[in-house]
Amino acid sequence: MITRIRTWAALAAVAACTAALPNVFAAEDGFVIKKPEDIVFSPNPNGEGPEFATIYGDPTKEGFYIIRARFKPGVMSRPHMHPHERFVTVIKGTWWAGTGRVFDPDKTTPLKAGSYMLHPAGAPHYDGAKDEEVIVEIKGMGPAPSIPVKQ
Repeated sequence: MITRIRTWAALAAVAACTAALPNVFAAEDGFVIKKPEDIVFSPNPNGEGPEFATIYGDPTKEGFYIIRARFKPGVMSRPHMHPHERFVTVIKGTWWAGTGRVFDPDKTTPLKAGSYMLHPAGAPHYDGAKDEEVIVEIKGMGPAPSIPVKQ
């Protein structure tokens, strides 16, 4: 339960940091532009796991969202799941994805930049970086908590 609360707190912090930014990304006629240098990653309040940047929407609320997760070398999530499908594209580096309730980094699949993975709703998984920084873009419908699973 504490981990779930921390996860919600982390997502709320990301949303708050993004909302506090000036609307420098708005273009004419409702278009929105975000250049790489304009994307701000927020540290994970748990002190572990990836940093997050909200690209669109709010993952803590109902509706469509796009976030990016940045994993420093050696940072991997532990087995968890999400209540809705998540659509993940690797933007930078090689992302290591594992499925199931048992955390075993040696049984992960390397996905290089440009790769895609679907996380089915309720399916346990874990993922992260091994020897290089990794950035993934995640799209889905909120709210999008990370729910830890027991091994």
